[in-house]
Amino acid sequence: MDFQNRAGGKTGSGGVASMSDANRDRRERLRQLALETIDLNKDPYFMKNHLGSYECKLCLTLHNNEATGSYLAHTQGKKHQSNLGKRAARDAKEAPIQPAPAKPMVEVKKFVKIGRPGYKVTKQRVPESGQQSLLFQVDYPEIVETIQPRHRFMSAYEQHIEPPDKSWQYLLFAAEPYETVSFKVPSREIDKGDGKFWTHWNKDTKQFFLQFHYKMETRPPPMMAPHDDEAPPGTLPPPPPHGDDESDFHDQMPFMGGQPHQNGGPGGPMPFNNFRGPPPPMGPPMGGPPMGGPPMGGPPMGGPPMGGQQMGGRGLPPPPPMA
Repeated sequence: MDFQNRAGGKTGSGGVASMSDANRDRRERLRQLALETIDLNKDPYFMKNHLGSYECKLCLTLHNNEATGSYLAHTQGKKHQSNLGKRAARDAKEAPIQPAPAKPMVEVKKFVKIGRPGYKVTKQRVPESGQQSLLFQVDYPEIVETIQPRHRFMSAYEQHIEPPDKSWQYLLFAAEPYETVSFKVPSREIDKGDGKFWTHWNKDTKQFFLQFHYKMETRPPPMMAPHDDEAPPGTLPPPPPHGDDESDFHDQMPFMGGQPHQNGGPGGPMPFNNFRGPPPPMGPPMGGPPMGGPPMGGPPMGGPPMGGQQMGGRGLPPPPPMA
């Protein structure tokens, strides 16, 4: 827009624009921005009539210009958007039903089966590591010249012959004109490392070989069993044995006498050390007078157990009286 030679303007600069000039400049700027985002050439409802005005064929409305304030504003309005939805619904209803795309037809090969092939299965174990493997040998003496045997592993849930069991899987071998044979093998993880899984087809002998190894199963280390003398934490020790028989006590605890004395001393005969059993009789020896005098207040034979506590709720019985 030319702003030169306007009243109120400085020399060498544009004059002051009027309100109408500013509005016209704004509308032109908005029109250029709208045309950059919306292409009216691709609008099927935009039409220019013989009078030079613009017309919306969908809503049957007339517009003075194609850009700001007229047609573009109309396309963003509620009436035009509602008519677009109605037209789309009507077109979808009247459109003919498109047939579903045909599935690709796979030609099934038809041939006369001549029976099952011969096979040989060998169980192997690596001596160094103990890794287990299986070697399959399948014979196809009358196989078609252009056919090479194929194999695949099948889950127990894919077959319908036996009840599915997740601990087993099936290894299938197929070649024309023989029947497909399958082998039931343990469903363990297979080691497919270098040299652990391989196949070979010998065209001369018409034999197909396949070998695979199972991965080594890492077992957790066994738990250490506690010793008999080690009780779990938080448990009380077992109660002391209670027995009425004197022999039970001596079986549980070793016999511990008092201080040793000389033969014939005031303490009676010398006790036996490390004696496991009842105390020896305190009577006189056979065929002679008693040895030594009566006990002089010495400790009884077989004192209380170690620690000063009596086992079984009682102490040792007193010695029998001297004859």
